[in-house]
Amino acid sequence: MNVLVVGVGGHAKAVIATLQAAGHAIVGCLDDRAGAEGTAVLGVPVVGPTSRLAEHDGEAVLAIGANAVRQRLAAAHPAARWATVVHPTAVVHESVRLGAGAVVFAGAVLQPDVTVGAHAIVNTGATVDHDGRLGDFVHVAPGCHLSGGVTLGEGAFLGVGAACLPGVTVGAWTTVGGGGVVVRDLPPHVTAVGVPARSLETPQ
Repeated sequence: MNVLVVGVGGHAKAVIATLQAAGHAIVGCLDDRAGAEGTAVLGVPVVGPTSRLAEHDGEAVLAIGANAVRQRLAAAHPAARWATVVHPTAVVHESVRLGAGAVVFAGAVLQPDVTVGAHAIVNTGATVDHDGRLGDFVHVAPGCHLSGGVTLGEGAFLGVGAACLPGVTVGAWTTVGGGGVVVRDLPPHVTAVGVPARSLETPQ
């Protein structure tokens, strides 16, 4: 497939590398910053601002690590065709369901009956065990480990090396700091850190 990459930062580099490893053709990158057009990311040219996504008749991927930004861009382009991208070294069981625009990076493992929402990210070397539920716009950072039956609400973010014990739920748009261990359910819209992970504020 011919894929347009939306974004030019460090996360976009990882997405481009994943697309290349999977054998997909990349037609260019989009970015809204002044002066970006005409530059390149890993040899892929920046061909214009994100508004040009509306002109693209192929597939595209949101190569931006920030969950809220991916959500905003997806909402702004409801007619876009979103590519689902899986690195060839990832281990993804045939029963796994991947949403439109989801990206699974090198070395990730998705066990049976995992569901990954639209525009979700399972980053390098992360593992999601059986029956996991990852909502839309989730980001599971490198080296995270989710035990069986874990649920991550929409927009949840797990920092590098975070872990979740079996069956816990992390609420929508909640952040778990790097290395945090979630041993009980976390509510929506909080930041939790530590071992065990504890909320730093009162939930909204």
